Amino acid sequence: MTVETLPHLFLRAVEHHAKRAAFRYRSDGGWVDVSSREVFDRVHNAALGLRGLNLASGDRVALLSENRLEWAVTDLAILTAGYITVPLYATLPAGQIEHVLRDCEARAVVVSDRVQMAKVLECRSRLPHLLHVVAFDPECGGDGVVTLDSVIERGRLTTPRPTYEEMISTLARSDWASIIYTSGTTGVPKGVILSHGNFVSNVEACLEVFSLSPGDTCLSFLPLSHTFERTGGFYCMLSAGVTIAYAGSVDTLSDDMRDVAPTVMCAVPRLYEKMYARIMDTVDGSSRMRRSLFHWAVAAGRRYVDQRLSGSVGVMTRGGRALADALVFKRVRSRTGGRLRFFISGGAPLSREIAEFFHAAGLPILEGYGLTETSPVITVNTLDHLKFGTVGRPLSGVEILIAGDGEILARGDNVMQGYYKKPEETAAVLVDGWLHTGDIGHIDDDGYLVITDRKKDIIVTAGGKKVAPQAVEGALKRSPYITEAVLVGDRRKFLAALIVPAFDKLEEFAKTSNVPYGSLEELVASPKVVDLIRAQIDEVCAALAPFEKPKRFVLVPRDLSIEAGELTPSLKVKRRVLEDEYAASIDALYSD
Repeated sequence: MTVETLPHLFLRAVEHHAKRAAFRYRSDGGWVDVSSREVFDRVHNAALGLRGLNLASGDRVALLSENRLEWAVTDLAILTAGYITVPLYATLPAGQIEHVLRDCEARAVVVSDRVQMAKVLECRSRLPHLLHVVAFDPECGGDGVVTLDSVIERGRLTTPRPTYEEMISTLARSDWASIIYTSGTTGVPKGVILSHGNFVSNVEACLEVFSLSPGDTCLSFLPLSHTFERTGGFYCMLSAGVTIAYAGSVDTLSDDMRDVAPTVMCAVPRLYEKMYARIMDTVDGSSRMRRSLFHWAVAAGRRYVDQRLSGSVGVMTRGGRALADALVFKRVRSRTGGRLRFFISGGAPLSREIAEFFHAAGLPILEGYGLTETSPVITVNTLDHLKFGTVGRPLSGVEILIAGDGEILARGDNVMQGYYKKPEETAAVLVDGWLHTGDIGHIDDDGYLVITDRKKDIIVTAGGKKVAPQAVEGALKRSPYITEAVLVGDRRKFLAALIVPAFDKLEEFAKTSNVPYGSLEELVASPKVVDLIRAQIDEVCAALAPFEKPKRFVLVPRDLSIEAGELTPSLKVKRRVLEDEYAASIDALYSD
């Protein structure tokens, strides 16, 4: 079968990889298996039922839900029916949801539960284009809301009943599949138009470099509204016949990993940072002998990885790695279920220290790079071709070019069709077929891409020094006492930083150091805490040039949040929002 569209990809997967447990989800403390045939029937009937809502070909159908099997079924049903999926993050507030629904002129919106339904009903009267609200959960029916079950039942009773093949026979590779609204770290979100061909080309290129098979299991927990999880954790896994298990929530992720024992996972660096911090906390609280054993094992593991990547592993190194594995790393891997072959990382820069540790422990993290505008993967490290400190080599069919100012340009079948209803913004980033990514980087002698920063984020001090903040922020976050760091100092005499402490570690420090406090505000104002963070900054930035080091800092007295507008739904920091929020505190750093 020639695969031109995502429904064609789905049909081929069902025909080639019929499985009893194609999908899994947590229910009442256990796991429910769903076969590929059952999912196929649900998608077919749901697509017929959606057509019964009298929508026109090319209409936009929004999808507002957390990760769950129904998300996958609904997405495929929307595409099969000839409509366009507009995914929305479940964490978005009603105001932002209203903006997207109005901008894309959604004719229908599918929600997961009462919480998401309430957001839509709050703004429904102000959305004249919105005709239908569909809900996953049965208790949401009524008051102008229909349930997904009723839509599926309507499809089941449809007569005459076209086959699935007949339904998708008119779909073309160039047809729009999705409008995905970017997170908007620097402004109002824009709708990225991706065609079926954009997605399919990226899936096929990814499957050329990742060794995935029906024997694999993927644990899905990142938002499917994010292109990274949708392409990598859904379409790629579906096409390769991988079993997809949906995590209950972020809170149950550790238990889910042990229960499901995945062999592959897509995740953002924040997960690896938290896993690494928990492991190091355990090590720090152990006996001196156990700490020594752990650090010896890490060193042995790193020697093994270094030699393997260079092409030749010595006998002593291989033996040391085997002993380290038996004594230390086997226990570390058990936290992931004991079967994990590799992680895939994207969405933000991954610390080299963390990447090297996980590789040493036998849990390789394959870091890649891409954008929503590129469906999303541009480059990726693989098990066979990997280089620490880089984001890998370009996928087949994807070209990259470094412009004169260092900006990374990309071209290929995976590059978007444009921004929805924004021709000027489209023309600004798509020039002669090349997408201007807005990222700064270079290609090394071995063909690996190195990202240094965002073009708009480069800081130029009053002395004319140019600083790429991501590198410094990454160094700062290596401290166990720092969760997030935002560098400031554009056109100022020196650099400063907004620091979000790791409050659990800070509170432990306060207890052992007799630091009295009644609130987090009092805790971060303590001279002992300020001295601690200053010492951490000095330590982790020791190798940086003097002009790259933050000379002063502001301690933020709480964690950043999506609700406060400080993080995007994909957990990227909104730098400008924080700078505005703490403008007075930042100005005070430079007052003398």
